[in-house]
Amino acid sequence: MRLISWNVNGLRACMNKGFMDFFEAVNADVFCIQESKMQREQATFDFPNYEEYWNSAEKKGYSGVAIFSKTKPLSVAYDMGIAHHDKEGRIICAEYKDFYLVNVYTPNSKRELERLSYRMEWEDDFRAYLKNLEKTKPVIVCGDLNVAHQEIDLKNPKTNRRNAGFTDEEREKMTQLLDSGFTDTFRHFYPTLEGAYSWWSYMGKARENNTGWRIDYFLCSKALDSKLLDAKIYPEVFGSDHCPVGLEIDL
Repeated sequence: MRLISWNVNGLRACMNKGFMDFFEAVNADVFCIQESKMQREQATFDFPNYEEYWNSAEKKGYSGVAIFSKTKPLSVAYDMGIAHHDKEGRIICAEYKDFYLVNVYTPNSKRELERLSYRMEWEDDFRAYLKNLEKTKPVIVCGDLNVAHQEIDLKNPKTNRRNAGFTDEEREKMTQLLDSGFTDTFRHFYPTLEGAYSWWSYMGKARENNTGWRIDYFLCSKALDSKLLDAKIYPEVFGSDHCPVGLEIDL
């Protein structure tokens, strides 16, 4: 199976920047997006041969995730079931025969870390949500997790220590998640590869200079480690301030 995840930073805008060229070329079995920034009924495009599942924020033009799947999932669920987390369209869970696929757009801690305390609460609840799913079958998590886990995962770790996405608190929550039984699939294959990023600021020629962060992931339950074939980042694909990431798995 080929799985793709991409924070498109507005699907309608990304459509005008070549989204479908990549979508068709990569020919994924399942294609997940984050930051759709739209409701499904606003779509003037369709995805032939794919089942579509959308979770949009109550607030228009904000957040939102979608899953496009060639195979109809056994079931699809939305959100965590915790009211104050479930207004921003951040989670879709698709159940397949051998695994759950959770597409997530993790809340950003924001400038001045105004949302960091909420983010900490989200992280604990999300980890518990995943571990509960895992009682039934293994879990694959993909999406924009809004954290660069280790210093190798961003260009300038020293100057970003207290910035959203690289605080000690966020990194520790990511460590806790991995320690609870999940594999960072990219680092599984490329543990020491530097300069591998999935997000670049629009400021200061960041992408041209590869001054980036790796904040988009595929994680999987340790039970699936033996099935992993490859993990990918597609920095040559434009259309958003993020690039797509992928996972090849033998299921």
